[in-house]
Amino acid sequence: MRSFLYLASLVAAAEPFWNEPDTGLETFLSGTNWTEGTQPALKDIRGIPDFDFAARQKLDNQQYSFYRTASAGEYSYRNNLEIWSKVKFRARMLTDVTKVNETLATQILGYNFSAPIFIAPAARGAYADPERAELNFVEASGSENTLYTAALYASKTIEELAAVKSNNTLNGPQVIFQQIYTNSNLSVTWDQIARAERTGAKAIVWTIDAPATSVRHRAARYDTTNANAVTSALTWDIYDQMKNRTSLPIIPKGISTVEDALVAIEKGVKAIYISNHGARQLDHSPSPLEIAYEIHRNAPEVFKKVEVLADSGVRYGADVLKLLALGVKAVGLGRPFMYANTYGLEGVTKAIQILKQEIASDAAQAGIHDIQNISPKVLNTRALEADVYIMED
Repeated sequence: MRSFLYLASLVAAAEPFWNEPDTGLETFLSGTNWTEGTQPALKDIRGIPDFDFAARQKLDNQQYSFYRTASAGEYSYRNNLEIWSKVKFRARMLTDVTKVNETLATQILGYNFSAPIFIAPAARGAYADPERAELNFVEASGSENTLYTAALYASKTIEELAAVKSNNTLNGPQVIFQQIYTNSNLSVTWDQIARAERTGAKAIVWTIDAPATSVRHRAARYDTTNANAVTSALTWDIYDQMKNRTSLPIIPKGISTVEDALVAIEKGVKAIYISNHGARQLDHSPSPLEIAYEIHRNAPEVFKKVEVLADSGVRYGADVLKLLALGVKAVGLGRPFMYANTYGLEGVTKAIQILKQEIASDAAQAGIHDIQNISPKVLNTRALEADVYIMED
């Protein structure tokens, strides 16, 4: 059945929290020959949250818990999903939005993509598809001309993923970014970067928000360890060493404050990646919407000086538009694509297509005629003021 939790409140009656909203899927399925414990037909998946429900029908408890787990009491996980409702659209009417779908295409670090979305790094794709695992991410991204950022701890090796890249994308050969953790033995990290370079990766996405093993009660019940348990001491000194080891752009992933965004610019990065690691590292960490707003509110020039990527808690095209309006260049999703992968290549491809369609449709409804140039005035962000750090003048 649909996952349901309660949030207790000291000042108000408990309010329900749905792991995914009721889209009518279960009601619809009850009128068919579907039985609980089997996946719905892919044609009946209408939105990204449906993939979560569908994945629970296939994955065992340990597998689902690894994908779904978040840190400690999982309050940040819930906030990641609920924060979007605090920011309302200020939709403008009587504007010509008939060609908005033609403005989906974007550039990330000079590479051309069909939409401002990407598959974020997430490990152990073989849980969803034991045979093909993350190969489905490469092939779906190639066919849809979107970015895939490969996880260091993917079930398939760097070389296996590179072997199925398409040669017929908007960039010619398919562009993949490679995520890494810096190992406590840095010689291992230098080897991983060299392997990524040899296989044609175009950027290194360096996860910086994993300085230690995180508290994950849900996963710990199944003795599922953190993938990043051997991370080295994380400092800007490591970044300096890494720059001496590769000519590829290094994108620090896990920026969560305006101060760190500004330091990254001082260090000369070409892009930053705001994220709270899908709420898997530190509970009560801010969502990407709150981080983007903190930067927009305190140092809006950041979005002009570097390209900004973001992930965590994104489930709808409207979520993507809100981040784009604040200055984010492209938006990633992790868990939803892992869930979609339970359907294999067709599921991952459909997830990308759903997001593209929703971005264009929601943009039109909001009176946005150019997805690559969205004014922040399309949003009412006042509700974030009390929750976001404001730097003193």
